[in-house]
This record gives sequence, C-alpha cells and structure tokens, in this order.
Amino acid sequence: MPASPIRKLVPFSEAAKKRGVKVYHLNIGQPDISTPREAFDALAAASDPVLRYTHSAGIESYRRKLADYYNALGIPAVSYEDITVTTGGSEAIIFAFMSCLNPGDEFITPEPFYANYRGFAVEAGVRITTVTSTIDNNFALPSVDQIEERITDKTRAILICNPNNPTGYLYSEQEMRRLGRIASEHGLYLIADEVYREFCYDGATHFSVLNMTEYADNIIMIDSVSKRYSMCGVRMGALVTRNKDITAAVLKLAQARLCPPLLAQIAAEGALKTPQSYFDNVKDEYTRRRNFLVKRLRQIEGVRCPMPQGAFYATVELPVDNADDFARWLLEEFSYNGATVMLAPASGFYATEGVGLNQVRVAYVLNIEDMAVAMDCLEHGLREYKKR
Repeated sequence: MPASPIRKLVPFSEAAKKRGVKVYHLNIGQPDISTPREAFDALAAASDPVLRYTHSAGIESYRRKLADYYNALGIPAVSYEDITVTTGGSEAIIFAFMSCLNPGDEFITPEPFYANYRGFAVEAGVRITTVTSTIDNNFALPSVDQIEERITDKTRAILICNPNNPTGYLYSEQEMRRLGRIASEHGLYLIADEVYREFCYDGATHFSVLNMTEYADNIIMIDSVSKRYSMCGVRMGALVTRNKDITAAVLKLAQARLCPPLLAQIAAEGALKTPQSYFDNVKDEYTRRRNFLVKRLRQIEGVRCPMPQGAFYATVELPVDNADDFARWLLEEFSYNGATVMLAPASGFYATEGVGLNQVRVAYVLNIEDMAVAMDCLEHGLREYKKR
C-alpha cells in the first residue's frame, strides 16, 4: 500500500506542534464549516433502544430520500434501488473497482488524481493507467486521442473526479459526454466521483454522469456526505448506478461487511433536510476563500496557480525542485512568527514518474484570517528555502 501524500507528513506536523509551532493545515480537505444542525437533531431524536444492523444496502428511508435529492437536482429516474449506501465514498470506489474489474485489469484516470485512488486500486488488485492534464491549460481533460491511446485489452473503466480533487477543475457537460461516448464505444464503465458537486463557482453548474441516461449500463456515480455537509468524520457515502448487474454485485460486497453504520445513516438522512440557504452561504464563503488564496499565491514570486472552478482545492506550482523536501522542511526546520504551514506534495497525485515534483495541493478550507497567516508563512518559507 502506498503512503498517503496527504497524511504522510503528519508525524512531522505533530513534532512541530510539540515544539510549540502553530501549524496551519492546507494539506487536507477538512472544512471548518459547521455541520448542519439538522444532522445533530436527527441523532438527538433517535429513540430505538437497540443500535441494530441495517439492510446491507442501507436504510430504505435514507435511500429513498437520497433518490429524491438526486431527482430534485434534475437527475432523472434515480430509484432508491439504484443506491447502495457505503462507509464513505472510499468504500464506494473500492466496491466499484471490485464489481467491475478483475485482478490485473486497468482503469484510466486523468492525473493528477485523488491520491487514495492508488491505494484503492492496490486493495482491489487493479492497475491505474493515467493520461496527464497540465497546469498550462488549467488541468482540462486531455484529448479523446490521448485517452483512447491508453485503452488496451485489459482496460475496463474510466474514472473521473468532477469537480476534481486535487486541481479544482470542473469538467464541462461537453467533456463528460466525450467520456460517456468513449466508454460506450469501447465497452467500458465510466465511474464518476461527484462528492464535490455542490462546490461550483462563478455561475458554473455541475453536470452529473447520471444525466447521460443513454449510457446507463456503463455508468457508476460515487457520492459522499463528507464535503457537502461538512461531515467528514461520519464516513457515509453511496454508489449509484442504473445497471442492475453492478448493483447485485455490489450488494454481495456490502453483505460481506454486513451494513453501513447506523448512526451515520441517521445523521446523513437528517442532513438531507438542510435548507438551501446553508449551501448558498457555504458557496459564498468558499468563493471568498478561493479568490483570496489565488490572489495571494499569484503575488508570490515564481508561484503558478490556476483559478479553480470547483471543489476547494488548487494544484499549485512552486519555485522549488522538490515539493516533498520543501513541505517536510517547512515542518522540520522552519517557522515564521511561531507558525508554519502544512502542504500536500503533488507527486503523490501522479502515477507518471517525475511529474508534479514542484507542485503541491492546497486546500482552502481555513478561514481567510488563518489563510492570510499561512500565506505569509509560505512566502517567507520559500525565501528562506532558496537561501539554503
């Protein structure tokens, strides 16, 4: 199993804190936004005297309300029977791999990709094949020719994260339909990780793979409440597909782990009552944070930062040769006014050797006041690092 590039520097962060250094965490997508009150109210109202097993696919009332949520987004004809509730979006991805790919099979994904896809692939015994997107065009989807060149007799699926983690790129309807056509023409599954769908900016809207009903048998959607409701610790996800054979295969895997957590399902079902005003306020807050971060990063000499259109991440190019060394140095040897910053080196988000060595992923999940201090630390850190 590969170490997580997001978490592998945690021992150095903990050591810095023990030395009395304040560490600003820009390495992990843990929002500081309050979880909706509706989730806590649902837990408080739970009255069953036994914390029992639930259906392996999840509580029916929760799945029905999830289907209503998708239908309200304009996604047509999603039934509760199309939904398998999972222990986080992570388990949903693993279930998708294990249902659709045999050991030794391959899936294609753009890089940089969410680093844990690599770990999930190892767990399922499958291989990642990548097509590289670049900072030069804001990490847009590579061409059809580049994607089709990667297809072999072992290829079974294409995996896309939209909006993208770690780049913040929002794939357009045209780009998603392009992937749908490729999947259909080559007999592949299209797995879409859509856990950041609520976070789209500047008037842009999210286009779900589930809208492409003409490719229904090819499509699997991955979802999670972690980011939508700032409920990362609840570990509640979902796998959604209209392909009945996949649903049946996924159910066998779900039965093997018995059921998703009961209390998490109660909280997630309660969160579905969250009013639209909550999301409007959250989107406004993330827009302010994004704008501040990008402006501040672009003011630092040698730094390149595209403008993210979704999620709450940016993949940033730094004026260093090795971002892994720099990120570790920030925690081991550097502080500015008693503080430092923790970053996620981007090399772990690439499978191609030697790519992304001077990049980091930055999560703009801190309030602007804290991000301002973190940016000061980063700017002074880069200056000091160059003097070594």
